[in-house]
Amino acid sequence: MVDFDLVVIGSGPAGEWGAVQAALAGKRVAVVEREPVLGGTAANTGTLPSKTLRETSLHLSGLKARGLYSVETTLRHEATVSDFLFRERRVKDMERARIAGNLERHGVEVVLGTGSLEDAHTVWVTRQGQPDLHLKGAFILVATGSTPFRPPIYPFDDPRVHDSDEVLEIGRLPTSLVVVGGGVIGCEYACMFAALGIPVTLVEMRPELLPFLDDEFSALLAQRMEALGIRMRFGQSVEKLEVPAACETPIRLTLSSGEEVATDQVLVASGRTANTAGLGLAELGVKMGSRGQVEVGPGYQTSVPHIFAVGDVIGFPALASTSMDQARIAVEHAFGLGGPTRMPTILPYGIYTIPEVSMAGETEEGLRAKGIPYVAGRAPFSTNPRGQIIGEMCGMLKLLFHRESLKLLGVHVLGEQASELVHVGLVAMLTGSTARLFLETCFNYPTLTEAYKTATFDAMDHLKHGTV
Repeated sequence: MVDFDLVVIGSGPAGEWGAVQAALAGKRVAVVEREPVLGGTAANTGTLPSKTLRETSLHLSGLKARGLYSVETTLRHEATVSDFLFRERRVKDMERARIAGNLERHGVEVVLGTGSLEDAHTVWVTRQGQPDLHLKGAFILVATGSTPFRPPIYPFDDPRVHDSDEVLEIGRLPTSLVVVGGGVIGCEYACMFAALGIPVTLVEMRPELLPFLDDEFSALLAQRMEALGIRMRFGQSVEKLEVPAACETPIRLTLSSGEEVATDQVLVASGRTANTAGLGLAELGVKMGSRGQVEVGPGYQTSVPHIFAVGDVIGFPALASTSMDQARIAVEHAFGLGGPTRMPTILPYGIYTIPEVSMAGETEEGLRAKGIPYVAGRAPFSTNPRGQIIGEMCGMLKLLFHRESLKLLGVHVLGEQASELVHVGLVAMLTGSTARLFLETCFNYPTLTEAYKTATFDAMDHLKHGTV
């Protein structure tokens, strides 16, 4: 039996930064990781690898350069799996090393093995080829993440049928692909394969793309994805699937509309399931949802007082950025460190499609539903000097201001560097700033950030003429 102040199960962003936060407060901390490598989904099968593949797709296809210099570029050569995955593997290796160094630097003990809870204070770790360990913790932080949900209709043992984790170990690039599920993950992968010139069909049960987005930006993204060559099948589901034994024979999917689609490979992106099986949480009385998500209260405390849970394992929003903050708050709450014990009131969302989309704050639809008077200002990147230089002809920034106080209520960006640009508006909202901030700020020229001033002037024009 080894005693710690905090035992963390899982080494993804939530586990890593929860452990470091406690160590910085002088606590003795252990991290238990069941995989042979550190980093969880974010470093190994999700966030960083998928975003790296996006950049690889843009590089190999020459998509960013098309039309800029009156020269149409095509795929530079016949891309191989080795080409496609080379940079992704390098990034994974560097991130794993960074995490190990970070934990070691802060004195966190790393235990490789499968952890389960014997009681509210004891983690039993089984280790391959080594004796089991019993780790005693004043507090336990569950940060075990999630895995792709696998609907039973799909034969995932076939090398041509993938979930969003195993697609990173793809044996060969598909000659055609059907992506089932138009959520964030499905849209991102659909774009990166389409950028390589691979015919992609996206099947989504909902009637629109990513309904949490502002309607205008959901429609703009759908248009850009179609321009990339992605065939959209909204309001449809897969009713039947035929996967022939011969790999050279196409897979056939029958959609709910009756349409039949033949394809080389299938990627299923149907949500995720929390990694709680075998942890022993239910036996201790911890409440969980339908897909294993741990239910938590204020400070991310479970129904068992000394057990906390953060990150993907608790469900929405299931972002690496929010997971880190959740872990910080859980540690602050557990040890009474006196720091903030609430998440920021406004969170950013970044979708790494082609083009990128990012948002923070309110949508137009949300403001109308709440009866909040607003005015919108838009800045197309096609009229922005930096946008013209880099050939960003379809991007746009939209700002939503309160019609009376002129406080910024929402920011929406589509196009190059959207996930970076959104932070200017995010900070403005968190500080309660008004339109005056952008009118009086001197931005570098030429930059895409200057679009904030353009969008604000556009909003003032609408206000002057009494339009939205």
